[in-house]
Amino acid sequence: MRLILLGPPGAGKGTQAGRLVNAHGIVQLSTGDMLRAAVAAESEVGLKVKDVLTRGDLVSDELICSIISDRIDQPDCSNGFILDGFPRTIAQADALGELLEAKGMKLDAVVQLEVDEGILLERIETRARESAEVRSDDNADALKKRLAVYNEQTAPLIAYYGERNMLKTVDGMKAVDEVAAEIDSILCAV
Repeated sequence: MRLILLGPPGAGKGTQAGRLVNAHGIVQLSTGDMLRAAVAAESEVGLKVKDVLTRGDLVSDELICSIISDRIDQPDCSNGFILDGFPRTIAQADALGELLEAKGMKLDAVVQLEVDEGILLERIETRARESAEVRSDDNADALKKRLAVYNEQTAPLIAYYGERNMLKTVDGMKAVDEVAAEIDSILCAV
C-alpha cells in the first residue's frame, strides 16, 4: 500500500499515519527525516544535501526525489509507505509520478483530511493554553503562516489528484477513531 495523506497543518495527518503504520505494517516516510538521515550517512546525495542546507538554500525537487527513490528501495518499504511532507507542490507531484512509474509502482490512494481552518486555529490556541510543553510553532500566528503556505503551495494538489481520480476525502473534523474508520474503508476499496 502506497499512499499520501493531504491536509493542512493540524489536520491529524501524523496521528492517522501512525495508526496506519501500526495497522498495515507500512512505513511513514518523512522528507525531513530522510534529509537528516542522508546527511548523517554522508552518502553522495547526503553530502549534496548538507551543502545545500549549509548555504541555507531549499533542497531541490531533484535531490528530494533522489532521496525518496533510494528510500523506497529499502526492504522495510516492500509492504508500502505513507509519504509525509511530500509532495508539497504540483511539480513535486509530477516528479513523484515519474519516479514511481520508472520503478513500476503507483500510488494506491491520496487521502485528503478536510478540516475547518477556523476550528484548527481554536484548537491550537486551546492546546497552547493547556499544554505544559508548547512547541515553538504551536501558536495561532505560526499556524496562520503555515496555513497560508499550505493553501498557496499544497492545496492545489487536491485538484491535481482529483483530476486523476485518485483523491478520496475524509471529514477530518470527526473524532480520531471515526476518521480512522473512514480511511480504512477507503483503503479496503483500493
